[in-house]
Amino acid sequence: MCGRYASARARQELIEEFQVQLDATEDAIRPDYNVAPTKKVPAVLTRPPGDDEEEAVRQLRALRWGLVPSWAKDIKIGNRLINARAETVHEKPSFRRAFAKRRCLLPADGFFEWYTAQAEEGRKPSKQPFFIRPRDGAVMAMAGLYELWRSPEDEWLWTCTVITTQATDDVGRIHDRMPMVVRPEHWDDWLDPGLTAVEEVRELLVPAMNGTMEAYPVSKAVNNVKNNGPELIRPATDGHIPGDHSESSSLF
Repeated sequence: MCGRYASARARQELIEEFQVQLDATEDAIRPDYNVAPTKKVPAVLTRPPGDDEEEAVRQLRALRWGLVPSWAKDIKIGNRLINARAETVHEKPSFRRAFAKRRCLLPADGFFEWYTAQAEEGRKPSKQPFFIRPRDGAVMAMAGLYELWRSPEDEWLWTCTVITTQATDDVGRIHDRMPMVVRPEHWDDWLDPGLTAVEEVRELLVPAMNGTMEAYPVSKAVNNVKNNGPELIRPATDGHIPGDHSESSSLF
């Protein structure tokens, strides 16, 4: 699963990178090195044209992480819907409508996963956090879905989920799942609200190729969601990389 990630790009950088036409964040976007469920996260999406609009508009919005389906009775359901599996997202009741009509891109610098090291006899196994990111430093455009939910107070809440897939070999030693990344050449189609044919949409979900990601151990300070700052994504000096038996290597 993807339960924690970093999204620290400046708002203007995201606007330029994704060719955003409307900034609807209302100044709610801040660099976040420890994004956790229920937090507001930056999302790029394209809304269908309204009655007084001629064409759809690409927007940057701040969405609550944890998708709440439009039919949900309680917002708490979003706590269980932070991820959607690429293999079944098109058929699950919680996601299938959004998959057809309400797709988004969730910009990230990288994501965190925890590797459970084999413990010595009589000791509890320890979990080492790793930060996983593109080798070239490019922004990760994670495949996401969004929904609008009307609260009992008659207020509209925008929520989202991250689509995950089988991890590539460079990541699989740490965890068997990873966020699905949408390649730049597919951004327009992925965000197109007029593209509703499920099979055509599924063809856009192409896992990242092996060799494009790097992973390294980071401080266990990331375990506490209250901690935030660039130090959380800096390489730790005492972490262990699964499958690596050398003393000097810190990256795959």
